[in-house]
Amino acid sequence: MSFVGHQPPPIFKRGLAPLARLFMFVALCLVLLVADLRFRYLEVVRNGLSVITYPLQMAASTPADVVRNAARYFGTLIDVQLENAELRRHQLDVGERLLRFDHLERENAELRGLLEMSQRIAVRSVAADILYNAPDPFARKVILDRGAQQGVEPGLAVVDAQGVIGQVTRVHPIQSEVTLLTDRRQSIPVSVVRNGVRGVLYGTGRGSLEMRHVLADVDIQPGDQLVTSGLDGVYVPGLPVAKVLSVNREADAFARIDCEPLAAIERSVQVLVVGRAAYPPPPPASEPEGRR
Repeated sequence: MSFVGHQPPPIFKRGLAPLARLFMFVALCLVLLVADLRFRYLEVVRNGLSVITYPLQMAASTPADVVRNAARYFGTLIDVQLENAELRRHQLDVGERLLRFDHLERENAELRGLLEMSQRIAVRSVAADILYNAPDPFARKVILDRGAQQGVEPGLAVVDAQGVIGQVTRVHPIQSEVTLLTDRRQSIPVSVVRNGVRGVLYGTGRGSLEMRHVLADVDIQPGDQLVTSGLDGVYVPGLPVAKVLSVNREADAFARIDCEPLAAIERSVQVLVVGRAAYPPPPPASEPEGRR
């Protein structure tokens, strides 16, 4: 019996039909799923696969994470910059308010001091503000915002809340010039509060004062308070002027007495121009030569 030329049946030549193959694989999958749910035999396989595929998952998710983190970083950076700019503006505003508050507080303290000073002085006084220093490098002078129209006259004393700062030396219609006590050409008659000893204070041009022409044996001590004596008829008596710093009795027949101004001469802004209690009498007329 010869098998030459014998052909196998078509089913063995083509294999299973696709539909039959699909049913077979589905059935196999269902059997495996039921068996895994029942016996958990694929747990080790899943854990191993998760460990093996973890680097691949991280590598695959890295670009997305980089883009997401970069977007979050730049968004946060912009928000922080805007917030910092807003905080800086707020800080500047608060700083400006604090400076303005400090300035107003100092100004109110000065005004209260001037009010107390004007109540102690039983004469008419004019409140004024110091505008600027006079443009003279060799003198210590300031310019006030009050002049002849407000009743300011040459020779009147100018004080702040602590004491005398100078004397009006020139008057304009709406401004006036004040020569400070520390000017080397300025002098003021004073007396010692403790014992009434009189003298004259002179400016040194260096921000201090010096009491001159006082004998070495006169009872003046460091710490003594000096006030205006009123002998010149210009300054109201009793205005605070200076404090004695040192007394040198060994240099000459006259003592060298260094003093410190009580007023904030170089720092005052609000001042009072103090009027006279009474005008001084005119100087005696000189007698004709024929009657001598």
